[in-house]
Amino acid sequence: MSASLSTHVLDTGRGEPASGVLVELFQGAELVATGVTDADGRISFAAELEPGIYRLVFHPTSSAFFSRVEVEISIDEADKIHVPLLVSPYSCTTYRGS
Repeated sequence: MSASLSTHVLDTGRGEPASGVLVELFQGAELVATGVTDADGRISFAAELEPGIYRLVFHPTSSAFFSRVEVEISIDEADKIHVPLLVSPYSCTTYRGS
């Protein structure tokens, strides 16, 4: 069984989606996929993902403080996984969305 993964990057300092953000997806040291957020700040990774530990690496363009934000997640079931990132000039947060 496999899972799908999407993300949504929001620039909370500006109160708008963060478009043009490079996002890399790793499993271990292997780069599995890359993408750039669209005008709505979203990316859906087309690859079907097997259970395991994955790392999303965000390169936010709107933050002078955060040049990279890494989020490690565990996928253990066939499901639609959504991981939003909210970033402002000096803070960021993430959660499992729906």
